[in-house]
Order: sequence, then structure tokens, then C-alpha cells
Amino acid sequence: MSDTLSAPCTYEEDIKKSRFAAYAAPVASVGEAMDFFAQHSDPAATHNCWAYRIGQAYRFNDDGEPGGTAGRPILQAIEGQDLDRVAVLVVRWFGGIKLGAGGLARAYSGCAAQCLRLGPRTPIIATETVTCRCNYAELPLMKARISQAGVVIDAEHFDGDGAMLTLIVPCAVLDELERTVADITRGRSEWQVV
Repeated sequence: MSDTLSAPCTYEEDIKKSRFAAYAAPVASVGEAMDFFAQHSDPAATHNCWAYRIGQAYRFNDDGEPGGTAGRPILQAIEGQDLDRVAVLVVRWFGGIKLGAGGLARAYSGCAAQCLRLGPRTPIIATETVTCRCNYAELPLMKARISQAGVVIDAEHFDGDGAMLTLIVPCAVLDELERTVADITRGRSEWQVV
């Protein structure tokens, strides 16, 4: 099972007079990753190199550095720490000393890896989205039980018959929670995995 970051983190380092700043954050989509890069890139910097991994989707960018010396090493730092749903940007301000291809790759991967090591992590828990129904009298008990199971209520819709809940349920408790909800609602829950 992979982890992701639970909060954004940063790390800065000087390598042979060049300044490197790494920014990492948890992301749920490619759009979020691209927004993160846009927010943290420095137009005054020499290079803004980045990589992300979101499930099977990944991408990296060398931003003018020699091919394979920046973006790919950043991606390898993400993969080397078994992280997923993460975006990393490494900004470089050139200090006048060329590092060579190997030096660049070590600088970018090392800066990204150290940033990720310092970041707070959380395990990625597989979830399913479920809808279910209950009447108003059952709602307080239903909310108490689903809260105890680590379920997040994503949406609530109320009508004359009661509430329709949209839940984010950890896969590990899906079957047990379905039985619990059926008991609470006496089989009227209309439990449906979306």
C-alpha cells in the first residue's frame, strides 16, 4: 500500500552556488498538480522542474535542463519513497557553476527526496462511494455508527421520507457497514455502491 503526503512541505539547499528549492504536496488530479506547479513556480528562477504521480498517471518536465537530468530524477524520488498522489516542483536559481548531467540529476533527485522525507505522510486507504437511505428517526444512530467506522459523509439530501446519504467508505469496512446500516434501517437502506 502506498502513502501520500498529508500536507505540503518544502526544502531548500545550496549546491555549488546554485540554489534549489523543492515544494511537494498531495494532489488528487492532474489539474491539481498543474495548479500547484503554477502557484509555486518562480518566473525569475533559471528552471522550474517538476514531476507528479497519481495512480498510473505520471508526468515530468525538465524545463530547459538537459533531457533526463531533472524531471525524471524527481519522479524517481517520488517512486523511490513509494508515494502516490504527489506533485513535486524543484526550482533552481543558477549560481554560475555547471554541475554536469550527473550532478544535475543528483541535485534534483536529492532535493526532491529530502523534501519528501521531511513531509508528513498518511496511508492511502482504498474507498468506495455508497448511497443509502434512512428515515429521520434513524439518522442520529446512522451518523454515529458510520462515524465510528471511519466513513466520511460526502453529501446529504433530505426529502419527506428521510435522508439520502452519499458516503465515502473504506473498502475494509464496506461489508460490515452494509450489515450495520441494514440492521438500523430494518432493510430499507437502499444501499448502493456507486
